[in-house]
Amino acid sequence: MPASIARSIAKDRRPPPAGTTSASQYVNQWTEAEALGDERVRAFVLILRTRGCYWADLKGCSMCGYAKDTLGRSATPGELAQQLDSALRVYQGEPYVKIYTSGSFLDDREVDAGSRQRIVERFAARARRLLFETLPEFATGTALEPLRSAFPGELEVALGLESTQPEVLLRYVSKNSPPEAYLEAADRIRRTGLRAKGYLLLKPPYLTEREAIEDVVTSVRIAAPHFDALSINPVHIQNGTVVEWLYHRGRYRPPWLWSLTEVMRRSAAHRGTSRLMTFPTAGGLARGPHNCGSCDRRFMAALEEASLSQQFEVLSDVSCSCGAEWRTHNLLEPLGVEA
Repeated sequence: MPASIARSIAKDRRPPPAGTTSASQYVNQWTEAEALGDERVRAFVLILRTRGCYWADLKGCSMCGYAKDTLGRSATPGELAQQLDSALRVYQGEPYVKIYTSGSFLDDREVDAGSRQRIVERFAARARRLLFETLPEFATGTALEPLRSAFPGELEVALGLESTQPEVLLRYVSKNSPPEAYLEAADRIRRTGLRAKGYLLLKPPYLTEREAIEDVVTSVRIAAPHFDALSINPVHIQNGTVVEWLYHRGRYRPPWLWSLTEVMRRSAAHRGTSRLMTFPTAGGLARGPHNCGSCDRRFMAALEEASLSQQFEVLSDVSCSCGAEWRTHNLLEPLGVEA
């Protein structure tokens, strides 16, 4: 892809500054299946409306379109308080809480330190684990220590590592930091007494299906000693992204669920003490990870069961005749399009 097109996509992904009405409303909220150790629970997921990731303003990641859900400016403490109050009205005491900001919860430009403290404190008496996401440069002791003191349960910090291969991470995913920065941040988080969770991306643009599988299996092996949990996130096509530009031109297909299943089975041997999971977004849809259509639900159910139980033998029980097409696709797929 020409650099001019990538710059244009990055420029267009940020919305104009929002008014006070929309700034008082969070982006979305839902509950989903999760696990705390061996216990299966419901997780409360909240996406706050903030200015979003600063990297999206500068260049942005090739698969990420979350900037379109942002304010286009920083949220005030009052606006964040209104969003939190609205969310707490629908919160039903789920023991696992996940808070996202379409960026970094620890970036003061997205969520100021006082608001972070208040958000954590409001869930402290009810949730047993609270997760938030950040880029590695913000995961400092200065930012983490006050939150750890404010929350008696488990705090979990998620890092979008995506790949441990420098070329994949910097050139194809277009991250702002090398893999070492994410691994070092995970180590800092754990030394502070918090849990570290890593996200790994299945099939960034410019990788073939076979290359993508090997990239994730290798990344699990390298990253597992640094993280308490690793989540495999297959790419889904988000609006206003480099991946979407390639997809509309027939130069990208989301990963097969067969590939995700193989990654999970093979990576289970390398995970060490880390939990290994995947909860694919848009699974079974054309713009998300999918097989032939007739078997997608079975594969999705098996992947969820393996993620919750940490028993990966269930993945050997799913099959479909489209497996022959997937194997042929892996053999014949051309090399990735040059970035």
